[in-house]
Amino acid sequence: MSVNQQAHTGPPYGQPQPGYQGYQQPAYGGQSLPGVPQAQYGAYNGPMPGYQQPVPPQGYFPSLGFPSKGSPVSLNSDTSSLAPNFIGSLRAPPTSGAPPPASGASHPSGHLAYSQFEHGDVQNGIPASAAPMQRPPASQPFLPGSAPTPVSQISTFQQYGPPPASVQQLRNHMAGMTIGCTAASAPPPAGLGYGVGPSSYPPTTGAPRPPAMPGPPLPGQTVAGPPSSQPNHVSSPPPPSTMAGLHPGPPMSGLHGPPPPTHPPQPGYQMQQNGSFGQMRGPQPNYGGAYPGAPNYGSPPGPPPPPKRLDPDSIPSPQLNELPPQQKPRHRIDPDAIPSPIQVIEDDRNNRGSEPFVTGVRGQVPPLVTTNFLVKDQGNASPRYIRCTSYNIPCTSDMAKQSQVPLAAVIKPLAALPPEETLPYLVDHGESGPVRCNRCKAYMCPFMQFIEGGRRFQCCFCSCVTEVPPHYFQHLDHTGKRVDFYDRPELSLGSYEFLATVDYCKNNKFPSPPAFIFMIDVSYNAVKSGLVRLICEELKLLLDYLPREGNMEESAIRVGFVTYNKVLHFYNVKSSLAQPQMMVVSDVADMFVPLLDGFLVNVNESRTVIASLLDQIPEMFADTRETETVFAPVIQAGLEALKAAECAGKLFIFHTSLPIAEAPGKLKNRDDRKLINTDKEKTLFQPQTSFYNNLAKDCVAQGCCVDLFLFPNQYLDVATLGVVPYQTGGSIYKYAYFQLETDQYRFLNDLRRDVQKEVGFDAVMRVRTSTGIRATDFFGAFYMSNTTDVEMAGLDCDKTITVEFKHDDKLSEDSGALLQCALLYTSCAGQRRLRIHNLSLNCCTQLADLYRNCETDTLINYLAKYAYRGVLSSPVKTVRDALINQCAQILACYRKNCASPSSAGQLILPECMKLLPVYLNCVLKSDVLQPGPEVTTDDRAYIRQLVTSMDVAETNVFFYPRLLPLTKADIDSGSLPAAIRNSEERLSKGDIYLLENGLNIFVWVGVNVQQGLIQNLFGVSSFSQISNALSTLPVLENPFSKKVRSIVDMLQGQRSRYMKLIIVKQEDKLEMLFKHFLVEDKSLSGGASYVDFLCHMHKEIRQLLS
Repeated sequence: MSVNQQAHTGPPYGQPQPGYQGYQQPAYGGQSLPGVPQAQYGAYNGPMPGYQQPVPPQGYFPSLGFPSKGSPVSLNSDTSSLAPNFIGSLRAPPTSGAPPPASGASHPSGHLAYSQFEHGDVQNGIPASAAPMQRPPASQPFLPGSAPTPVSQISTFQQYGPPPASVQQLRNHMAGMTIGCTAASAPPPAGLGYGVGPSSYPPTTGAPRPPAMPGPPLPGQTVAGPPSSQPNHVSSPPPPSTMAGLHPGPPMSGLHGPPPPTHPPQPGYQMQQNGSFGQMRGPQPNYGGAYPGAPNYGSPPGPPPPPKRLDPDSIPSPQLNELPPQQKPRHRIDPDAIPSPIQVIEDDRNNRGSEPFVTGVRGQVPPLVTTNFLVKDQGNASPRYIRCTSYNIPCTSDMAKQSQVPLAAVIKPLAALPPEETLPYLVDHGESGPVRCNRCKAYMCPFMQFIEGGRRFQCCFCSCVTEVPPHYFQHLDHTGKRVDFYDRPELSLGSYEFLATVDYCKNNKFPSPPAFIFMIDVSYNAVKSGLVRLICEELKLLLDYLPREGNMEESAIRVGFVTYNKVLHFYNVKSSLAQPQMMVVSDVADMFVPLLDGFLVNVNESRTVIASLLDQIPEMFADTRETETVFAPVIQAGLEALKAAECAGKLFIFHTSLPIAEAPGKLKNRDDRKLINTDKEKTLFQPQTSFYNNLAKDCVAQGCCVDLFLFPNQYLDVATLGVVPYQTGGSIYKYAYFQLETDQYRFLNDLRRDVQKEVGFDAVMRVRTSTGIRATDFFGAFYMSNTTDVEMAGLDCDKTITVEFKHDDKLSEDSGALLQCALLYTSCAGQRRLRIHNLSLNCCTQLADLYRNCETDTLINYLAKYAYRGVLSSPVKTVRDALINQCAQILACYRKNCASPSSAGQLILPECMKLLPVYLNCVLKSDVLQPGPEVTTDDRAYIRQLVTSMDVAETNVFFYPRLLPLTKADIDSGSLPAAIRNSEERLSKGDIYLLENGLNIFVWVGVNVQQGLIQNLFGVSSFSQISNALSTLPVLENPFSKKVRSIVDMLQGQRSRYMKLIIVKQEDKLEMLFKHFLVEDKSLSGGASYVDFLCHMHKEIRQLLS
């Protein structure tokens, strides 16, 4: 992008915004995740500069320019009078930097809320040339994309450099920066450090002004306090208290501060289209011309073209003392001149979405997870099963250490495929079982080399030669390929299944079909909220939809029922009974199952007895006064029942409160916000007691998987209750302040999907690699009793296991590197199977080849999981600093070894890693690493566990949510409107937007939206009548309503959990929550804006290079 663009400054990095008191923020709406096995946080090489800078010189600011596409991205900056390795603390004010005006408050004229910009068009992928793409004109609508969820920070804020001491000092610093761009002076934006009073900059005339931030309320207007920060997962508020609009609960502590100064109106803003304000931009001078088009991934990439740079050193600029006092320059990095996730996503869709991705070529980088593409398996596993951080890995460990790029694979062994792709074929070799290497036990795959006329084969993993069994022998053709190559899936495909023999089964006998046990909390809270009745009604319908094998008429899964409070009630639902029988076990200290016959039954045989039981349960406990519950004995009861039936299975536990009743696994309330930002913060993520770790181990040994549905009204200790679901491969769902009318739809959708989805039981996974690398570390929801086998009582189609690899020898460029993931599991019909996924990668001796074949989305998925495990054993600040340091080292290594020489003032990013800074900043701002004052301990533990088994598509939208302008949707097409970047300055008051992050869907309505649109979407006649309490959009018979509801349904269908719908009116108290997800802006909890963070990364890189 051009350097010749207006610039202005904003609040110093990390400066707290004033908080709003008196509103308790809703907690997360999603679910929780259990504790992770502890592991020591790995050491990083190199310095570990934190965010807290000593006293750096102030005021240096880079302007950013881009070379043409295909070359590495370079952001130009330089200073004539400052140390070359400092990037100043001044920045552009994102519009969200200032608190939003109170409900109903109008903006002071001159402080207008939103301005629009077009997007930077830089493109992702391997540099290559193709058809040129034109840059969109300045007034064009935005291009699509999606954005990470920001996260809030604690009451102590980290500064990236001190704020300017005085306005005069600020002026002097700004004037000292010589970047070849026209700069006009302007009054300070409303968000610049809150100590400054009304604007003391002289008003300038004739100079165009930068876009303004929303102004603070006028004197005399009250601030309708929004919840001061914004969880990544929102739950419904607690039931309304007597005061309308206020949630019950203590007043919030956290973000207090002086009221923001009020600024006089500032003249000189021009109107832009659709009611937003700011300068209109014309075509940019010095723009680097049209971009070459998409890279061609099928052929090996050529060397990247030399980056085209606008070198600031060559641009003459007047010295500070030559400028008249009215023209001190103020610089602002243009947000459109820095890499845009939306543009990268859109380019990849356009370039790679139309052709099928054929997996026959080694080391191909697949299309992005945001691109809709078809996969043709020709010998390597589909990217739906395995994605890697790099598809070209260094030949030596020294090179890997130098680059600091982690080598990891995110594996989703049972991933669901779209209907147009074929499921893995099932191969049955009879009693002899699958053919394997004698030495390393790798399974037959397309990379095995047949020799001696086909009588023997050489293993591609360990090079050992093995005899081909007589029944498997086949002649070779003139190329050395077996003549039955295309008839055998294991010789021609990357993914396939083998039917396992009895040798692969426990105790050398085939398994029984698994069982589902439904365990319902019937304490006072659960009954009173209507939850018990809701669950019983739903189960009557749901039992007809248990998972079944392909063409089976009915499911082989048996079911059982337990209710509990302080004691447990088991039910005999044998088909021969007229009525169900209840048996009570009150000795919870020594749990046993009081009946064997009649507890686990076939649904069809016992249908009438089960229906009778589900009708009776809500009546039986309707008058209960029991408020205390047990938890561990409930899991023990399910485990004992599965042991007695000699089968694997899943427990569905519906639980409402902290288990404080006398029993094994009893917990105490240890919630303590004072530990945040201390060395003891890690204890909040660790389980209270080792009891649950031992219980989880017993569950895994039996194949007993636990799915936990939580309905808390207060602290529940998710970090402890989640241990068993987490280590057994189960899931946690969380519905804080559950209310029947608003939350039942979401809960029932989650329950239906959870019961129906494909799941493997009693699973063991091993990853084999070719000589030179080995799997060293694993992340996900599982248990490990040794260093190689990942054990899961259950593994469903949504769960991923992330594996990190390290060198133990040299690799060769000729042979490349191979991975084979083998998963042994029991299907829902009780069949023992092996699912095999194979992947071949290239190896390189040049760092440029490594950087050209990385995948940023997978890299961020790995880094987030690594950091989220790190908080179990290290202070959060240490974890954050380590992440920043590692990414700075990755980018500094590229700059030093792969980019052509250039001025130190330029930030140069590898083409396929240019989104690393924006995505990394989103991880750093996430609620686990930087919580706001209202984010609860349970929310953080829940999110930590949830992210640990997410796939790449889920972390992509979770950290950088998708923001869609609904008013721009084409009513007649089936497509989504083009996404826009996650920043408040992209929003227009006259439009309606949808933001989704995988857990929530926000519908934001601007104050100036046309009345007709409001009537069409909400069925009310004015903005003020729109209800925040809607949990679904009303069904109205008009094209706009149908289009928006179809978009919501389409997004719900793409996610593994049903997203909570939240209606947000502009200037309403919920808007603060919504703004938390505008992740390119500065967050209220102290998280940096994208522009600021990019400057900070630039400074870190320059320090490493110097």
